[in-house]
Amino acid sequence: MALRHEPTASYHSVQDALRVLETVARRGTGINETELARETGIATERLTTLLRMLRREAYVEQIADGAYVTGAAFVRLGSADGHRQALRDTLQQTLERLRDSVGAAVYLSRYVDGEVRVTQYADSPATPKVNEWVDFRYSAHATAVGKSLLTQLDHEGRRDHLARHRPARLTSRTITSDRLLLSKLAAQPPTVPVLDLQEYAVGTVCAAVPLTAGSTAGCLALSLPLAHAHRLRRAADALNRNAAPVLLSLAI
Repeated sequence: MALRHEPTASYHSVQDALRVLETVARRGTGINETELARETGIATERLTTLLRMLRREAYVEQIADGAYVTGAAFVRLGSADGHRQALRDTLQQTLERLRDSVGAAVYLSRYVDGEVRVTQYADSPATPKVNEWVDFRYSAHATAVGKSLLTQLDHEGRRDHLARHRPARLTSRTITSDRLLLSKLAAQPPTVPVLDLQEYAVGTVCAAVPLTAGSTAGCLALSLPLAHAHRLRRAADALNRNAAPVLLSLAI
């Protein structure tokens, strides 16, 4: 199975952010924004936006003279000891911020060993998570999470998944035709969120955006009750715009 590598805006942001982080870490004692712009070749306006995100996520911090140094989150993730837990904690904090900013439960998912896995999520009483009435591993054809992950596989990878997990009708909106589903997955642009409009569960709508890190397909998703369906596209666009911090954590 191979992945389709189609860089998204978040991917490009992460590449630039990594360049900034590497430059800050290399300087050690601090580097100002003018020097960063010169050494990274990133335009000042874009650099300011990246630094704002990096400060918010605690990857860099600004010291008394205005220079930037590496922050606590970068130090934790860069340590061999406890990296796994540090990554999980950092991702959870980012997911909780996303939950609050988009007003929806959010999920981080990966495609591991041929299966869909929701690895972390952030919900609250005001933004409840989806009731997993059918295991997500067996319902990729009907969920935004599953469809987003499948779009990142090549054609043979998708066919293999559907052969192992036959598409079952979960609601009247569920696509059960392999041919139609494969056609829709192939036509899905990588920069546009994948939607689930009551295909998995009546009364719930969802959206997902891709997070391809290395050789593993991943995605960031959200869910809303049907009463809030009018917010779905706006929330999905916000999720897409704010996916870079999650992808950055996975890349460090």
